[in-house]
Amino acid sequence: MDNTNSASGLIEYVSHHKMPRYKVIPNVGLYLEQVVKYINEVLGPFNLSITPSMLSNYVKKGYIDRPVNKQYHAEQIAYLIFIVVAKQVLSMENIAKLFDLQKSTYSLEIAYNYFCHELEYRIRMTFEKLDDKETVSGDMPYEKKVLRSVVIAVSHIIYLNCCFENSLLP
Repeated sequence: MDNTNSASGLIEYVSHHKMPRYKVIPNVGLYLEQVVKYINEVLGPFNLSITPSMLSNYVKKGYIDRPVNKQYHAEQIAYLIFIVVAKQVLSMENIAKLFDLQKSTYSLEIAYNYFCHELEYRIRMTFEKLDDKETVSGDMPYEKKVLRSVVIAVSHIIYLNCCFENSLLP
């Protein structure tokens, strides 16, 4: 059954979408078109996507490592997923700074999984209009505050885009 046929079904579908955790991301070596397809499937419920030219540009500019034998692995795919999401509210220069901040504090797996958890939680809070008492706390480590702020902003943009594109406004 397609849950996206009604406004409430769409909200349910988007707000309960699960992001793939780091260990689930394919690490077998995917070619450019396969990576694009995978990321677009992962982020499709949020109406976010990447094109082959965008991916190639991120490699050329050094935001992600060059593919080995034209194949991308989990590390590069995790970075790309984050880029596509964060690009909704940050410049590439600020995304690169955020990468540096996260790398200095956490492993990629920990940082990426935390990002997935935060994104799922914030999307759910935004779409279901739940009372969220936990926003950006003063006692939270700086790198978590920054990431949470990005995710909160993105969740609101995803919500607004969904409303306008799917006539969810009253």
